Amino acid sequence: MPLAHDPAGLHRVDTSAAFGRVAVLAGGDSSEREISLLSGAAVLEALKRRGIAAEAFDPRERALAELTAGRVDRVWIALHGPGGEDGTLQGALEYLGVPYTGSGVLGSAIAMDKLRTKRLAHAIGVATPMALELTGPADFELAVEQLGLPLIVKPASQGSSVGMSKVEHAEELPLAYAAAHAVEASVFAEAWVTGEEYTVALLQGAALPSIRIETPRAFYDYEAKYERDDTCYRCPSGLSEPAERHLGSLALAAFAAIGGEGWGRVDFMMDAAGRAQLLEINTVPGMTGHSLVPMAAQAHGLDFDELVWRVLETSFVRRPRGEAG
Repeated sequence: MPLAHDPAGLHRVDTSAAFGRVAVLAGGDSSEREISLLSGAAVLEALKRRGIAAEAFDPRERALAELTAGRVDRVWIALHGPGGEDGTLQGALEYLGVPYTGSGVLGSAIAMDKLRTKRLAHAIGVATPMALELTGPADFELAVEQLGLPLIVKPASQGSSVGMSKVEHAEELPLAYAAAHAVEASVFAEAWVTGEEYTVALLQGAALPSIRIETPRAFYDYEAKYERDDTCYRCPSGLSEPAERHLGSLALAAFAAIGGEGWGRVDFMMDAAGRAQLLEINTVPGMTGHSLVPMAAQAHGLDFDELVWRVLETSFVRRPRGEAG
């Protein structure tokens, strides 16, 4: 039975039995499969520690229809990247009538497209670095002319910084474009912002303490996120209380603009003038040992298990049509 959306349906759950049987979706076929498996394993263990009847479910190995055949009551989505975070999975779960965590079809699809996210942010007055879509070599000269150097080349719909490259000289653009285009047909160049990177985790309509990221890498890339031990995370970030509130309000506004729901993470660069510039929005953030949402939750007084529980509560905004509220 298709799902009905009930924004007022978000509520605190007091007993593990109220969740019913939970499938943790992780793995999949995207370039972020290995990270997704790590996130899913951590989430699954947390659910089990809290007494929730939970099981792992890898869509690469099993058909989604098995969710209904196995009488799963709801899904904790830990799938990162295309196929899990871009609205396609959310649409399939809507069709199957299985409640799920986090953003719906619209919010997931828009957030996964960095270019459209930036355009929406700009429309509501949230600053974001200037960008130019690259359709091929004919756009390279224009990108340098409009954005200057250095700049960064990104695939439009990938997470974990997959396929991104910093370009310091014009002759590096063809290689950077090829690297991005190899993983995603839609590619864009973005003006380079020199400054500090911040991220704001969102949970059930509230902004958690921001995190300032420090890396010796050229930028916060895949290696800095998951493989290096010299990446530093400052939480609290060191912002003044007014600046912290402002950054949180920007994150919440951008998240609402794309239709985000439940939980997520919004990434910013602070430019030389001290203005926060939106980089991207993540609707299924990582939940690994290097992940940022658990770190922000901890600073807010929520341990990992409680965070996982709170995220699962977001599945209650969707229920099969006709089911009593």
